[in-house]
Amino acid sequence: MKRALRRADPYRDTHVIDARAPRANQAFVGIVSLVAVLGGWWWLLALLALQLALGLTLGRRWCLACVAYFELIQPRFGEGRLEDARPPRFANLVGLVVLTAASFTFVLGLETLGAALGLLVACLALLAAATGFCAGCAAFELGHRLTGRPFISCPLPPPLGRDGYGPTSV
Repeated sequence: MKRALRRADPYRDTHVIDARAPRANQAFVGIVSLVAVLGGWWWLLALLALQLALGLTLGRRWCLACVAYFELIQPRFGEGRLEDARPPRFANLVGLVVLTAASFTFVLGLETLGAALGLLVACLALLAAATGFCAGCAAFELGHRLTGRPFISCPLPPPLGRDGYGPTSV
């Protein structure tokens, strides 16, 4: 199968992201969170938090939903519109914090609070996957406005090199 030409390498050009990739990740996070809460499997929320932490700290190659999107879905449908990767990264950080809190509250015996936090993540992630409205992304942009910093979305990567990725100075 011939791969569609990409304007940005999904693993090296981390300042941009295919706009559909975060929605795939949000669907994964939302479904797993919902299953965890409905099944009473708090440890699954902890694993999901660990998965988000690995992706945020070690890169997209460590994010299972990202790898699935970039290796299985994107080659078949092509690269979508590129957008700034900072808002989805911030949304993942918020999800990580809330899922970690949910896991700790379950460990402390506060099951109702843990379930509420897990359901919050599930609902917001599934809302984002279904509609494209990402509360974490909106909070990131609002934070820029409130602090007076300009928010310039979607910096495009440099022109393609000979290998089909990155800068032309290859």
